[in-house]
Amino acid sequence: MSPKTAEHMTWHQSHHAIDRVMVHLSDGEAWKHINSVHPHFSAESRNVRLGLCTDGFNPFGSFVAPYSCWLVILTVYNLPPGMCMRPKFVFLSMVIPGPSSPGQNIDGCLRPLIDELTQLWSSGALTCDISRKQNFVMRTALMWTINDFPAYGMVSGWSTHGNLACPYCMENNKAFTLTNRGEASVHHFLPPNHRYKKYKKDFFVGRVEKDVAPPRLSGEELHDVVPGYGDIVFGLQSGKHKFLGFSLTHNRVKRSIFWELPY
Repeated sequence: MSPKTAEHMTWHQSHHAIDRVMVHLSDGEAWKHINSVHPHFSAESRNVRLGLCTDGFNPFGSFVAPYSCWLVILTVYNLPPGMCMRPKFVFLSMVIPGPSSPGQNIDGCLRPLIDELTQLWSSGALTCDISRKQNFVMRTALMWTINDFPAYGMVSGWSTHGNLACPYCMENNKAFTLTNRGEASVHHFLPPNHRYKKYKKDFFVGRVEKDVAPPRLSGEELHDVVPGYGDIVFGLQSGKHKFLGFSLTHNRVKRSIFWELPY
């Protein structure tokens, strides 16, 4: 309903990319992939591209009783780089109160949002574009989530703790525990000539790590694997539920609710 903002929502279509330079997220592979796989969505430049992030904080400060309050925020990426991160275009979707982190139960809290995103993709919503003085059916796609590593484990369904914490290596992980710190360490993605790979005493037991990073699963391959883990009931008992082979052959704790999105 704002004439100036409505015009900027189609900026990404007129933006001319510079070869090998990423100025806006529309220059990235994910944006182009959505355009090629779903041409019916990309044909309407006013359709909305969203990013989601979530994180927790203690609203009472660190000197009182611990309390974990989680925010779920949506960002509109149709807008130019100078606008899309401004506070008025960053929307607080929900607040998940404590007293502790929602953990894997965050999926239950996200249910209304996922249902609405699904509806906005399939049937859309009749919307007024005041800049063109016309109505159109607006559709929405959630392009990605942005989280720190612990929150990534909550929303993705792959636990980020233990020796299988790496969501890229997965079961091909060769992590080991550091003697003095008790933390898992991975060196797969270091360059072949990195000095850490040669540290026989400090990192490895009398050997040099020569392996390269294992292949990463594509989205299609993950889509075939994840449904095999089945559903779990979120609530007070969900934290006790573990799939067979957890922490031995995989680190998956749930089928994330984001897999329900049709795209």
